[in-house]
Amino acid sequence: MYTDEYKRWAESDLIDPDLNAELNSICGDDEAIKDRFAVSLKFGTAGLRGTLGAGTNRMNIWVVRQATQGVADWVKTEGGNQTVAISYDSRLKSWDFAKEAAGVLAANGINVRIYDALMPVPALSFATRFYKCNAGIMVTASHNPAQYNGYKAYGPDGCQMTDDAAAVVYESIQKTDVLTGAKYMSFAEGVEKGLIKFVGDDCKDAFYAAIEDRQVRKGLCKTAGLKLVYSPLNGTGLIPVTRVLKDMGITDITIVPEQEYPNGYFTTCSYPNPEIFEALEKGLELAKKTGADLMLATDPDADRVGIAMKCPDGSYELVSGNEMGVLLLDYIASSRIENKTMPKNPVAVKSLVSTPLANEVAKHYGVELRETLTGFKWIGDQIARLEKDGEEDRFVFGFEESYGYLAGTYVRDKDAVVASMLICEMAAYYRSIGSSIKEHLEEIYKQYGRFLNEIDSFSFPGLSGMDTMSGIMDKLRTNPLKEIAGIKVSEFIDYEDTSKTGLPKSNVLRFNLENGETVIVRPSGTEPKIKIYYTTKGADLKEAKSHREKLADALKPIFA
Repeated sequence: MYTDEYKRWAESDLIDPDLNAELNSICGDDEAIKDRFAVSLKFGTAGLRGTLGAGTNRMNIWVVRQATQGVADWVKTEGGNQTVAISYDSRLKSWDFAKEAAGVLAANGINVRIYDALMPVPALSFATRFYKCNAGIMVTASHNPAQYNGYKAYGPDGCQMTDDAAAVVYESIQKTDVLTGAKYMSFAEGVEKGLIKFVGDDCKDAFYAAIEDRQVRKGLCKTAGLKLVYSPLNGTGLIPVTRVLKDMGITDITIVPEQEYPNGYFTTCSYPNPEIFEALEKGLELAKKTGADLMLATDPDADRVGIAMKCPDGSYELVSGNEMGVLLLDYIASSRIENKTMPKNPVAVKSLVSTPLANEVAKHYGVELRETLTGFKWIGDQIARLEKDGEEDRFVFGFEESYGYLAGTYVRDKDAVVASMLICEMAAYYRSIGSSIKEHLEEIYKQYGRFLNEIDSFSFPGLSGMDTMSGIMDKLRTNPLKEIAGIKVSEFIDYEDTSKTGLPKSNVLRFNLENGETVIVRPSGTEPKIKIYYTTKGADLKEAKSHREKLADALKPIFA
């Protein structure tokens, strides 16, 4: 019973005073106790993510220790050099959780390489590969609100953990008592015994060198005079992003002062997600004051980047993840062809929910475009397949509509540092030829048609939320829609049927409409939400939006 587990926690000598205070405050409150103890955070391929607090359904040092014991048990079966890399972001308790994870690993006889200061997701992926680790751990809740933290687990290839590995870890976690089951030694003892070491400057310098090697037009930015406003959104991006940009010659960088330094409370925007306007609002105000060519914002773990571009009339416009993915694919492909640096049989990769406009651009430049399931690990998997055949140089670019981009094979996750560098280089290039990102985007639409890609998101909070989501997906799967807004469904694809997709099984439903437009439905992998991805096309933006609104209105009753 959850009440028994609550009593066990309340009577234990917990070492975190915040947890003791919370446990005392909910005494006698059955709903509050049930919410914290009726279920446990489930470890999956995205690791753990949840609200900070006391209980098995919260992120705290005990849940982190339990999860890390699961990771340690898996690592010990894998041979290799028995090493795990750890990084962490600016969120509340991130450093504490990173130290606790290191202590559990060390107590299991596993070596740890941990960053001595917060560093982003791509740096963790890089260190995992650099030190030939068995696994990596990133303490982060990405772009979630301040009350969240999380724990991402990575495999030896620097990709997020596979389904099979995550299942083994989860099985081990279930056998590990959350309060007493994990082996543990203090961080200081682990350092003293030589089991815990910090990531060295050789690794850090190699990370920056690998990123800067992905410049397409080296030296261009030194003379382009690009004026930039940048916000790390109080996260990990400040040092890596500004270092790389300054190295490539961009010196006119104004940092948003309220969002410059690490602050896990994210006091200037409740939802530090560069996909939304509120997160970029402070930067936009500063861009207008300074007349910047470009405004960039990276999320707290610096694996996503959002931008606002300056338009010819002096206004600023946000660029969607799909638009930036297409812009970067177009820029990289055209520039590498011009510079004669395009590999033979080049490959780009995108998630299946990302814009089909990328398919048109790739075809134009003779680039093979591969589609994967949602989740950047599947893009990493495509790189690994090329690497296995000694052809990793064929990979030129990968992206997801959710503002994640990667050029190069030095990591296996999305990288806002290299993306920031390439976005600035692209902006500098168009500026140098008397154009702009905005003007070039309009040229792309003129050439290929006005695509519109938008997302609706429906939340299902509470303990019953996941069951509600499951019921909706089951109903759509067993009784698929025959038409949406009067437009006939020409093809229904269930991505749980691997025989039809050729991809790993995934809880995704796709409705191809007879007018060439698409609707894709999938539950979020990290939040209690169902997302609907619309792709519409029109002679202009107004027509494409009209089509999207009709589809959304028709579907809303199913999810509301």
